[in-house]
Amino acid sequence: MITKKISFLYFIGFLCFFSLTAQEKKSNKTSNKRSPVFSSVIYQGDDEIYKRNPLKSDEFYSPILQGCYPDPAITRKGEDYYMVCSSFAMFPGVPIFHSKDLVNWTDLGGVLNNVSEFNPHDTGISGGVYAPGITYNPHNDTFYMIVTAFTGNMGNIIVKTKDPKNGWGSPIKLAFNGIDPSIFFDDNGKGYVVHNDAPDKGKELYNGHRVIKVWEYDLDKDQVIPGTDKIIVDGGVDLSKKPIWIEAPHLYKKDNHYYLMCAEGGTGDNHSEVIFISDSPKGPFKPAPNNPILTQRYFAKNRPDKVDWAGHADLVLGPDNKYYGVFLGIRPNEKDRVNTGRETFILPVDWSGTFPIFENGLIPMVPKLKMPNGAINKTGNEGFLPNGNFTFTENFTSKKLDYRWIGLRGPREHFISIVKKGLQINPFPVNIKELKPTSTLFYRQQAQHFFI
Repeated sequence: MITKKISFLYFIGFLCFFSLTAQEKKSNKTSNKRSPVFSSVIYQGDDEIYKRNPLKSDEFYSPILQGCYPDPAITRKGEDYYMVCSSFAMFPGVPIFHSKDLVNWTDLGGVLNNVSEFNPHDTGISGGVYAPGITYNPHNDTFYMIVTAFTGNMGNIIVKTKDPKNGWGSPIKLAFNGIDPSIFFDDNGKGYVVHNDAPDKGKELYNGHRVIKVWEYDLDKDQVIPGTDKIIVDGGVDLSKKPIWIEAPHLYKKDNHYYLMCAEGGTGDNHSEVIFISDSPKGPFKPAPNNPILTQRYFAKNRPDKVDWAGHADLVLGPDNKYYGVFLGIRPNEKDRVNTGRETFILPVDWSGTFPIFENGLIPMVPKLKMPNGAINKTGNEGFLPNGNFTFTENFTSKKLDYRWIGLRGPREHFISIVKKGLQINPFPVNIKELKPTSTLFYRQQAQHFFI
């Protein structure tokens, strides 16, 4: 094997896209003997930041999910934490992870893994499904995953399960427009859905002007209740400053107050997280005086070890009875390119006062954090996902391929098979530029520099 240091957005696992020639398409004589077989691959991170910042026994690295895992949302049932992310045109949809301590995570695959029910076969790379929310409802012991799906006329959908480790029910189409939905259950069991939407017709004031809406939710019918929708945030924290893209809302309740946390500023250099407060889940909501509560937009563009675009966050009470927030961010390379995509980071959150604030979320972020009390760092061992400068080896000897290998616009199982000598790719007669499933097996780039 030739070892080469390379860096690009998605690592194509085996250079494994193949397009049949016109003659092969016509004759349809492509046989298994002509299909490529791969026996192994090794991926090794080689980033200087991890070499300069080795972990102590009570530390762990953030991002906790390296590579393209954007738009995280998180929930908790007892000692179990479940986190979901966007997947766009990749399949399966909405990757989901499990942890007991917020440090060590296992990959459970994808929530939307039935291609007959979720089929992004004709979507652009940034289409498909994105900005999920996940919430556990203790009143009926049920998990809800709600998300926007731009494929198959699905729109906003919700799926349910009693146990995220054992699969999810069929998608239920929801009767509202907009994007970035999340669901909240009050102490009395009543449900509410919040989401981003366009302003009412004729009231859009500028490009990027959006609103946050809330609906009451009927748990028996699994549907928003018609006529209960209400705009609870118009534009953002201060409409006079023309804030853009208020989105990714989440509702929380603490000390008899309701909190609405949203991203603001658009997913880019101005991205941030802001917080509002109310005495009712339907408002009126007032912005905190110390907004934003998380951002990296104030610092020099050429700062070393830059983390940027921080926002699109969700909060959860940690195992040490302290709040934590997961959020997306980027780690640009030396050419300021975002080759690893938007990744999932975590920070502790100080909620000792009226409003939460991300600890060290308003100063340049660093790669290491103190672990929650009682946690032991097992990343990369015992089945837990690795981070830092890890080595990933795939020998293709198992009948169950690692969940980190994903397909584009369709299941990987449609074009791969395990044979005696390894993994066989059975090419589709498709050009990679077409909006169709491709016979391409992907592994996310998770380091700025790596060896294969």
